[in-house]
Amino acid sequence: MKIVVVGAGGVGGYFGAQLAASGQDVVFIARGDHLAAMRTQGLRVESELAPRVLTDVHATDDLGQVHDADLVLIAVKLWDTDDIAQRLVPLASRGAAVISLQNGVQKDETLGRYLPRESILGGVCYISASIEAPGVIRHTGALARIVFGEYDGRQSSRADRILDAFRGAGIETELSHDITSVLWRKFVFLVGLSTVTSAARQPIGVLRDDPDARQVLYEVLAEATAVGRAAGAKLPDDFARQQLEFCDTLPPQMSSSMLHDLQHGHRLELPWLAGSVIRVGAEAGVETPYTAALAGVLAPYAAGERSAP
Repeated sequence: MKIVVVGAGGVGGYFGAQLAASGQDVVFIARGDHLAAMRTQGLRVESELAPRVLTDVHATDDLGQVHDADLVLIAVKLWDTDDIAQRLVPLASRGAAVISLQNGVQKDETLGRYLPRESILGGVCYISASIEAPGVIRHTGALARIVFGEYDGRQSSRADRILDAFRGAGIETELSHDITSVLWRKFVFLVGLSTVTSAARQPIGVLRDDPDARQVLYEVLAEATAVGRAAGAKLPDDFARQQLEFCDTLPPQMSSSMLHDLQHGHRLELPWLAGSVIRVGAEAGVETPYTAALAGVLAPYAAGERSAP
């Protein structure tokens, strides 16, 4: 397959490298020092699970140079989605399938404002990876998984082909027939973890061990669950409780990428995480007071340039 990976950071760099190493025709869309290093030195993935060294990397900062593709994987920050979607119109119109591996549950709605709806498949990934240095991706832990599927639940020939490509690259992959529910399952946990760790400026271990903070975490998880159910996701009645118990299994020092961004004065994905819960909840008539309160506390930092104390 000819695959375009838009965003060669931790997620795009890791999965793109696995696909390229397996023989797929991969083009990376990157920028800055990372792009320059990929062009001159190649791309290296430091990983206990699947280390890779690519010496011949096809990378560019200009999507206009790519004239056809079978599949586009989107792995940029959520605030870049509108811009990327507009630039992908020619490829999608010529038949490219598009899968976003970004966080969030409204990302594909954004893509659908510009791209043919039939070009978009739902997707979610589970991985901890980041750019360690220009041209170097650091993957932490043994988890590197993708779940994707057609929004109408059918098992299409293109989905089968994508599945074969992913699995052929050694990527743990599942084809889902209810991708909406899968997206919300990850999203509920992500909103709870990112919002509460960031507002408290503390890792999960501190929060789950403090009764008051633990209750706040539960309430945010419960609000996101209620909003997801109202939006059509098949989530169990006790899903928030399940997610809180899952938090008890995590390393105590684990936090969130939003807290990392907050501490370093970077822009936050707050409007697309907690903000989505608030917006979708308002549309569905579901109240989200805890999420709204914490989002308000974090709002002064959302644009970046101001680091948390």
